[in-house]
Amino acid sequence: MADPIDLANARRIDDGYPIVVRLAGRPVLVVGGGVIALRKTEGLVASGATITVVSPDFAEGFETLEGVTLVQGRYEPADLDGAWLVVAATNDPVVQQQIFDECESRGVFCNAVDDPDRCSFILPAIERRGPVIVAVSTQGRSPSLAKYLKEHLAAAIPENIEHLADELAAKRKAIQASGESTEDREWPNPL
Repeated sequence: MADPIDLANARRIDDGYPIVVRLAGRPVLVVGGGVIALRKTEGLVASGATITVVSPDFAEGFETLEGVTLVQGRYEPADLDGAWLVVAATNDPVVQQQIFDECESRGVFCNAVDDPDRCSFILPAIERRGPVIVAVSTQGRSPSLAKYLKEHLAAAIPENIEHLADELAAKRKAIQASGESTEDREWPNPL
């Protein structure tokens, strides 16, 4: 087992690196059954992940989520077996710490909701428009600011963005098929 990372000494203000993770078919564990856990689970459903939620009880709405396995009970370290990514959304700081520590020891990505120091990844504010994803993060410092910025950016996205993304993808494939690189290519403003 790897030693846990000393986040208090490792953090820098610029330590985040934004990526889009393909979760389709990957096992994701959510611990907690409250309204916040529900919101996080709803966001994960769109990713196609294989989601298991563990909690003693569940807020109204969990039962309507398709493809989500609900396990009624308290969190146990064995719940992490096979998990690729974890969202800890409990209201118990001791359990949150336990989940984070166990994830760190197993090399599993963990987001402890509203506790950036216990996160190996941050969940940004997200707007999905087909293949176009707008994600804004404040590295956990101000989720409300991230949401505000995301809403303003989303308002600037044209309605036909999904069609436009498909058109540009087809043009990109044609260029690649000709042997030309698209990496350093100058693209005209498509909007």
